This record gives sequence, C-alpha cells and structure tokens, in this order.
Amino acid sequence: MVKKPRAGAVRKKSRGATVGSGGQGRQALEGRKPTPKAEDRPYHPAGKAKLARERYLAAGGSKKTQRKTVDSATSRGNKRRKEDDGELVTGRNAVLEALRTRLPATALYIAMRIETDDRVREITKIAVRRGIPVLEVMRPELDRMCSVDTVHQGVVLKVPPYQYAHPLEMVDKVLSSKRTPLFIAIDGVTDPRNLGAIIRSTAAFGGQGVIVPQRRSVGVTASAWKTSAGAAARIPVSMASNLTQTLKAYKERGIFVVGLDGEGEVSLPGFELATGPLVVVIGSEGKGLSRLVSETCDVILSIPISSVTESLNAGVAASVALYEIARQRGEIPAS
Repeated sequence: MVKKPRAGAVRKKSRGATVGSGGQGRQALEGRKPTPKAEDRPYHPAGKAKLARERYLAAGGSKKTQRKTVDSATSRGNKRRKEDDGELVTGRNAVLEALRTRLPATALYIAMRIETDDRVREITKIAVRRGIPVLEVMRPELDRMCSVDTVHQGVVLKVPPYQYAHPLEMVDKVLSSKRTPLFIAIDGVTDPRNLGAIIRSTAAFGGQGVIVPQRRSVGVTASAWKTSAGAAARIPVSMASNLTQTLKAYKERGIFVVGLDGEGEVSLPGFELATGPLVVVIGSEGKGLSRLVSETCDVILSIPISSVTESLNAGVAASVALYEIARQRGEIPAS
C-alpha cells in the first residue's frame, strides 16, 4: 500500500554533488584590510582634528602658534577643573559659623522654598555683604551635591581648596625677618579639629607657621578652618612631602627640632632652649611620634600630667607646650 503525502508537505529533491564556488568567496576568506589610523578616518575625532590642523596651516598659521593655542586651552581646562574642586560645608549651624569666622567661600546654595529662620536670614545677610554668590536651587540638587549621610538642612556653602605654603619658603621668610622661629609640625594627627586648635594656639602664642605631612595626616579642611576661629587666615600652613626630610632641612638652618611625647626624657617646665629657634613636633594621641621623626628630633619633651589621665590630645598638648615656650620667651604678659 503506497502512502500519499500529507497536504502541504514538500518533497525534497536530491541535488547531487555540491559544486565549488569557483573562487567567488576568496576575498571573504582573505579577511578585511588593515583598519586605517584614527587620524586617517574623517569621521573620527582625531581625523577631524587633523583636517582642522591642515586647514589652519593652509591659511598661513604656524605650528608653534598652534601648539601654544592647544597648550593654553589645556591649561585653562586644568585650571577650570582645579577651581571646580573644593569642599562643602553643610547644615545651618555649620554654614553660619563658617561665615562668621570668614571662611573663604565661592558660593552659597539655598534650597527653594526653604523654611526661613534667624540662621538662614543671617547666613544670607553675611553672604551678600561679603559678595558671595547666593544660588537658589531645588532640594534634589542639594541632595546630589552632598553625600548620602549628610544632612544639609537646605543650606550648603562651597569653599575653595586651601592654598598651602612651601615649608622651606615659609622658614626662610621668617629667618629673613630676624624673628626667632617658632613652628609647629604634626605627625600622624588625623582629626581636623585638632589641627584647627593647633593653628589657633600657634597664632595665640607667637608661632609663625604649621607644617603638615602630605600623607597619613589631616589637611586644612573646612572643619579645621572653623575650629581655628579664623586663625588659618593669619597663620600659614605648609605641606611637606616628606616630614623627616623637611625637619632635617630646618635643622640645617639652625632650628632646634623638639618632639612632644609622653615618654620624653626632658620635662617641659625644665626645657632650657625655649628661647631659641624651634620647631615643635606633635604626634598623634594614640601612636605618638613615628620612629623616623622621633630619631630626627634633637630632644623629646614630655608634659607632666596627673597619673589618673593617660594622655592629652594633640590640640591640648600643643597649647600647653606653646604657652610654656611663650612664657619663657617673655611673650606672655605678667599677671
């Protein structure tokens, strides 16, 4: 019995042996040609730049002038990016305190339809008086500017990066003025409030500058500036790429390097060289002075304290040391 094909079924026909392509696919087998260089492709940005250079030279321009133009544009771009960097002070109390202490600022951002109180009114008044641009923005924009865990309360102050002095230029300036040098250097201090207190004490007791290391130490942040109560505007702060080498350079200039540590061999009240040129190095509250810095110091001083207290934080220790040095130098008025 012969089966009939189903409706719609197509019977395949045998085509026999496969015939060769006869070289028709040879070019595909050889692969594509090498990709042109970026500057040889007119649609690529490098290609467009090349064409622009050729048109510039054809119009009579010189390569030297063109190079200066490019360098100038790059410099402006780098400068613009540097100016865009900065720090944000957030919250009504913090912003008001920063403005009261004349913290440098580039812009004040206030949320639209903010609930105005006495702090917001004073913030706006100070900013307008100082010529700081006041920008009203949507609250989501302030949320985007700040970190996730920051409470800005609808007020954000933008401050520029701090401009550090060079440590050797700072000391040479003091030496040329015939004043007796007195500097403070910090080693491993990471709390900006401690740094702000040190800057404030340096200004109060006749110091001429503060030195901070580039690594493993706090810099002059908005918090440090606020704690200094405006003293950061009067006392230069320099940044040393290598604190040990900087201290050695100070020693070569005849400055005595004094470390402050709880295990010091000389007690502060008995320090006989307080009237000479000094740089006092303050270590962190936990670890104290690092080994290399401690070995660089000419002497290690200790502050006698009650046995019930383990140590003093860096800001307080610096204040006590600077007061005693100023007292021995006769710069503290007698009561």
